Amino acid sequence: MTPAPTDRPRQPVRRVVIAGGGTAGWMTAACLSKTLGKGLDIQLVESDEIGTVGVGEATIPTLLTFNNLCGIDEQEFMAETQGVFKLGINFEGWRDIGEHYFHSFGTTGQDHWTAGFQHFWLKGRDRKLARSYGEYCLELRAAERNRFAHLPRSALNYAFHIDATLYAKYLRKLSERQGARRIEGRIAQVIRHDDGDIAALKLADGSVLEGDLFVDCTGMRSLLLGETLGVPLQDWSHWLPCDRAVALQTASVKAPVPYVRSIAHPFGWQWQIPLQHRVGNGMVYSSRHVGDDEALATLQAGLQGEVLTKPRIIPFKPCQRESTWVRNVVAIGLSSGFLEPLESTSIHLIQRGVIRLLQCFPNEGVRQVDVDEYNRQTRDEMEHIRDFIILHYKITHRRDSAFWNQVRTMEVPASLQHRIDLFRESGRVFRAPNELFAENSWIQVMLGQGITPTQHHPIANLMSDAELNGFLEEIRGQVERTVAQLPAHADYVARYCKAAAPPVKPMPAAA
Repeated sequence: MTPAPTDRPRQPVRRVVIAGGGTAGWMTAACLSKTLGKGLDIQLVESDEIGTVGVGEATIPTLLTFNNLCGIDEQEFMAETQGVFKLGINFEGWRDIGEHYFHSFGTTGQDHWTAGFQHFWLKGRDRKLARSYGEYCLELRAAERNRFAHLPRSALNYAFHIDATLYAKYLRKLSERQGARRIEGRIAQVIRHDDGDIAALKLADGSVLEGDLFVDCTGMRSLLLGETLGVPLQDWSHWLPCDRAVALQTASVKAPVPYVRSIAHPFGWQWQIPLQHRVGNGMVYSSRHVGDDEALATLQAGLQGEVLTKPRIIPFKPCQRESTWVRNVVAIGLSSGFLEPLESTSIHLIQRGVIRLLQCFPNEGVRQVDVDEYNRQTRDEMEHIRDFIILHYKITHRRDSAFWNQVRTMEVPASLQHRIDLFRESGRVFRAPNELFAENSWIQVMLGQGITPTQHHPIANLMSDAELNGFLEEIRGQVERTVAQLPAHADYVARYCKAAAPPVKPMPAAA
């Protein structure tokens, strides 16, 4: 979307106004204040009257890069957010009822420059020399045994489970120490220049916040980009039919595991995310296939531990704004679009939006070439992630419900269909430039969901059975020896980043 021509001179960006707090707002404030804070006036306006979604509690390894960029101490960060470590996601019932597989971080086996490890594994399986694919992955085997430790040379790839509300509070303290200012108030009016750019936000108390660049972190409402500038949504619900979630928290009854449980149901899927002090639970579902009451009852039936919060129903639409930067407004977080949290990408997309803004920062004024490049990169990244999430639904053996029959038989984007066909027919996976999910992620999910390649690369045929067996067993043995030396995940967390016990808050009585 290209702005109409204007005679108003291009304005250098010295004043940044962030509309909305939560995870998106405070990640933006923390990163901008750390990197460009000395040259910017950064104000964040949020209202205590307006709640946030705040259920994005599982992360992926890219958050380590963001934390390092912001100068965040990992032990302090984890203690303040009640965090534990995450090595991947256990998918239960996705391929078929009673079956499960694990999507882990890191790599599996050892690649050759001509072909990935999966080709040697496929050859070994044909020759009855190979074990299950996951036995050659360190992160997967450590997760299965509930073990974790930091290893030299970052040999064990990991992310975090965190309390998203506490994370926002932590980032607020960090941002304010770095000069960002929080303004309490509700936005009552958006004031625009004659050419259509946003000039200021008027608050309910009558105060006015003028700015040169505005960051829309107002959540699904998208007050600036959507409501004010009228940027439409691209609806992806024909590929991703889930459109509602219900979330609640329970008390911990056992040691936290270093992975998310994703449990498929006849109408969607359920998450379980353990923290140090509690467990985050939720159900993502299609309202066309189940009602709110039944979805909640199904969720509650599988819970362990005292329920700590009232259930929250969260309606959503799988979508992406046609542009995420228009005029002098950049949307970050839910205001730019939404993908269900199946692969824990919500916080990653916030992080990428902020870092991309830094890379294209309009110091001497907004230029359309920067806007176009920002939007191109954002669109490509969202479409790659969209395809990866659709993959989990499309490739399934389930035939037990109308929901699974719909997604199993639907047509998918051509970009995804090509990847599926390529892997099924050749065992090959190629990663697009700057794509989030690497080859190993695609392989683990496609194998886990039930695709078996019909052939492997001929390089694997150059090994004799003895050589191939030795190659596979050396990798597996190294994985097993390393895992055996790791401490229990819960013990490591207790030593490394034990959090203070949270205050006990009784759950409000039902109305």
